[in-house]
Amino acid sequence: MPTDDTNKVTPLRARRPCPECGKPSARETYPFCSTRCKNIDLNRWFSGAYAIPVKDDEDEEGRSSPPET
Repeated sequence: MPTDDTNKVTPLRARRPCPECGKPSARETYPFCSTRCKNIDLNRWFSGAYAIPVKDDEDEEGRSSPPET
């Protein structure tokens, strides 16, 4: 079987660095490089380390606005 450019398989996802340690990602644990890094990230979600900031209903001067009826 000839090995030319037409027989190359294009990966579905580009290799990216692991968000935890920076090593190349693995197919089995994408986007992480290992199960360990994947579990570290999952633990951060469970412990509440990742949070989406919430802005209270305040006007530009910093006072609370009355509830709308």
